Amino acid sequence: MRILVVEDEPRIAADVRAGLEAANYAVDMARDGDAAWFKGETEDYDAIVLDLGLPRLDGLSVLKRLRGAGITTPVLILTARDGWREKVEGIDA
Repeated sequence: MRILVVEDEPRIAADVRAGLEAANYAVDMARDGDAAWFKGETEDYDAIVLDLGLPRLDGLSVLKRLRGAGITTPVLILTARDGWREKVEGIDA
Protein backbone atom coordinates (compact mmCIF):
# COMPACT_ATOMS: atom_id res chain seq x y z
CA MET A 1 0.00 0.00 0.00
CA ARG A 2 1.38 3.40 -0.99
CA ILE A 3 0.60 6.48 1.10
CA LEU A 4 1.34 10.16 0.57
CA VAL A 5 2.02 12.06 3.79
CA VAL A 6 1.69 15.84 3.46
CA GLU A 7 3.11 17.65 6.50
CA ASP A 8 5.35 20.70 6.76
CA GLU A 9 6.44 20.22 10.39
CA PRO A 10 9.57 18.02 10.19
CA ARG A 11 9.13 16.23 13.50
CA ILE A 12 5.48 15.36 12.90
CA ALA A 13 6.27 14.27 9.35
CA ALA A 14 9.08 12.02 10.57
CA ASP A 15 6.89 10.45 13.27
CA VAL A 16 4.01 9.74 10.89
CA ARG A 17 6.38 8.34 8.29
CA ALA A 18 8.16 6.11 10.81
CA GLY A 19 4.88 4.71 12.10
CA LEU A 20 3.57 3.93 8.63
CA GLU A 21 6.83 2.41 7.45
CA ALA A 22 6.98 0.26 10.62
CA ALA A 23 3.58 -1.08 9.55
CA ASN A 24 5.11 -1.93 6.11
CA TYR A 25 3.51 0.87 4.10
CA ALA A 26 5.40 2.60 1.29
CA VAL A 27 5.47 6.31 2.13
CA ASP A 28 6.07 9.36 -0.05
CA MET A 29 6.37 12.81 1.52
CA ALA A 30 5.36 16.32 0.52
CA ARG A 31 6.20 19.39 2.62
CA ASP A 32 3.96 21.99 0.96
CA GLY A 33 0.68 22.23 -0.88
CA ASP A 34 2.18 22.64 -4.33
CA ALA A 35 4.21 19.44 -3.96
CA ALA A 36 1.17 17.63 -2.55
CA TRP A 37 -0.99 18.72 -5.48
CA PHE A 38 1.65 17.64 -8.01
CA LYS A 39 2.24 14.24 -6.40
CA GLY A 40 -1.45 13.62 -5.79
CA GLU A 41 -2.26 14.40 -9.40
CA THR A 42 0.59 12.49 -11.04
CA GLU A 43 1.11 9.47 -8.78
CA ASP A 44 -1.21 6.65 -7.74
CA TYR A 45 -1.73 6.49 -3.96
CA ASP A 46 -3.92 4.21 -1.86
CA ALA A 47 -4.35 6.95 0.76
CA ILE A 48 -3.25 10.49 1.60
CA VAL A 49 -2.54 11.87 5.06
CA LEU A 50 -3.03 15.63 4.70
CA ASP A 51 -2.25 18.53 7.01
CA LEU A 52 -4.39 21.63 6.43
CA GLY A 53 -1.85 24.28 7.48
CA LEU A 54 0.65 24.06 4.64
CA PRO A 55 2.88 26.62 2.95
CA ARG A 56 2.26 27.70 -0.67
CA LEU A 57 -1.17 26.05 -0.96
CA ASP A 58 -3.27 25.07 2.05
CA GLY A 59 -4.39 21.48 2.52
CA LEU A 60 -8.07 22.20 1.96
CA SER A 61 -7.27 23.73 -1.43
CA VAL A 62 -5.15 20.68 -2.28
CA LEU A 63 -8.06 18.40 -1.41
CA LYS A 64 -10.54 20.46 -3.45
CA ARG A 65 -8.21 20.40 -6.46
CA LEU A 66 -7.75 16.64 -6.19
CA ARG A 67 -11.48 16.06 -5.99
CA GLY A 68 -12.07 18.53 -8.84
CA ALA A 69 -9.65 16.51 -10.97
CA GLY A 70 -11.66 13.36 -10.27
CA ILE A 71 -9.11 11.87 -7.87
CA THR A 72 -11.01 9.88 -5.24
CA THR A 73 -8.10 8.63 -3.14
CA PRO A 74 -9.16 8.38 0.53
CA VAL A 75 -7.80 11.32 2.57
CA LEU A 76 -7.18 11.49 6.30
CA ILE A 77 -6.96 15.10 7.45
CA LEU A 78 -4.57 15.90 10.30
CA THR A 79 -4.80 19.37 11.79
CA ALA A 80 -4.51 21.31 15.00
CA ARG A 81 -7.28 23.65 13.88
CA ASP A 82 -10.37 23.54 16.03
CA GLY A 83 -12.89 25.69 14.19
CA TRP A 84 -16.08 23.81 13.36
CA ARG A 85 -16.41 25.52 9.98
CA GLU A 86 -13.02 24.22 8.87
CA LYS A 87 -13.98 20.72 10.00
CA VAL A 88 -17.23 20.84 8.02
CA GLU A 89 -15.48 22.25 4.98
CA GLY A 90 -12.90 19.43 5.15
CA ILE A 91 -15.63 16.79 5.38
CA ASP A 92 -17.52 18.35 2.49
CA ALA A 93 -14.38 18.41 0.33
